[in-house]
Amino acid sequence: MLGNEDILSTIRMFQEEHLDVRTVTLGVNLSECVSPDINLFCEKIKQKISHAAKDLVTTCDSISDRYGIPIINKRLAVSPLGSIAGRVGIDGFVRLAKALDEAAASVRVDLVGGFTALVHKGSTPTEERLIESLPEVLSQTDRVCASVSVASTKAGINMDALLQLGIVIRQIAEKTAAQDGFGAAKLCVFANIPEDNPFMAGAYLGFGEPDRVINVGVSGPGVVKRAIERLRQREPELDLQTLANVIKQTAFSVSRVGELVGREVARSIGAIFGCLDLSLAPTPEIGDSVGEVLQAMGIAQIGAPGSTAAVAMLNDAVKKGGLFASASVGGLSGAFIPVAEDSTLAAAVEAGSLSIEKLEAMTSVCSVGLDMVCIPGDTAPTTITALMADEMAIGVINQKTTATRLVPVPGKKAGEWVHWGGLFGSSPILAIRAGGGADTFVTQGGCIPAPLHSFRN
Repeated sequence: MLGNEDILSTIRMFQEEHLDVRTVTLGVNLSECVSPDINLFCEKIKQKISHAAKDLVTTCDSISDRYGIPIINKRLAVSPLGSIAGRVGIDGFVRLAKALDEAAASVRVDLVGGFTALVHKGSTPTEERLIESLPEVLSQTDRVCASVSVASTKAGINMDALLQLGIVIRQIAEKTAAQDGFGAAKLCVFANIPEDNPFMAGAYLGFGEPDRVINVGVSGPGVVKRAIERLRQREPELDLQTLANVIKQTAFSVSRVGELVGREVARSIGAIFGCLDLSLAPTPEIGDSVGEVLQAMGIAQIGAPGSTAAVAMLNDAVKKGGLFASASVGGLSGAFIPVAEDSTLAAAVEAGSLSIEKLEAMTSVCSVGLDMVCIPGDTAPTTITALMADEMAIGVINQKTTATRLVPVPGKKAGEWVHWGGLFGSSPILAIRAGGGADTFVTQGGCIPAPLHSFRN
């Protein structure tokens, strides 16, 4: 039973410290919608989503009002279209994406993920066509998000797919040049992709998941920051183990809130509760930043030596606290460092203390990877491929999920700013040193083999 202090502490988290349920994501299986008739396929998708998600937003709003818990986003994740679409051509994929977009709008969700290709061990012709369709899909839809799995610890890294994606990402950015390349922000490229991730742009419904499942992502960077600040006021001479413990205790409290919401939503709409994703996901708002958490931990300049160690400690403590609070932890779970979506990280880039190389080092111990990283619009496709390959290698070797959301901003160079607003934020364009220096290596294509420690059964 919660005591008075627990209740008051939780109220303070919501009112003063930016605690929220960042997303409630409903997974919907679309396998039964498949048809060789593209018109029928699209119609079945709209009918299935309309039926499965008709009460999602209303239910979330009701539960939010009942408990006083902000639920920021309501989203959908569907079966990976690259795996179920059969002989659909490029034009057909564009039509399927528009059907998803219309269906998402009809049930009033913010985003829909699952325009996904799983090509970590090789591509089928259908998946290659899905990837080819991405410039049209992401420039002609508002809510559709895409993801491509190109690597896993078991399979290695599909360099052929990465070479194709280097070209496609530039095309997406150029197709959405009027929005500063924003279409590329709706595409995630993964190693060790999770099947139950509620966060966009990488959410999709895995093949082992139920027909309808609720996955929840909670977020509380502001809560963790304030907990550390209060601890420092009480114990100015605290050590790092004490610091880790307060992060762990805070993650425990945040996780209980998220599971409460997830189970209530699932029960109310007749779905199964799947997982609670513990990730600390920032917003551009001051006070809701992972960068500010690192500063509270003692990293005065984000990107300075010691930053990677601080991220590692933060990530580990968040996971330990969440695992103790819930038996249903999944998704990504940890600390996100999306540059454009975190005003403190963006400021560190502008100040010159945080470079793309240091970001890459920090991604080896955090959740996700080079996330919402803006790069010069004229970056060569092979350099984009090389950046992705580096990030995939970190995930494959370390048996962890890593991903990239790289946004080449058309017409802009290193040091200039891009401003999207809302949750997508703003960022300086990061410089890429020695671009093209690995072209001979990456253009050889093929597959980087799985590491030695992948051979376990």
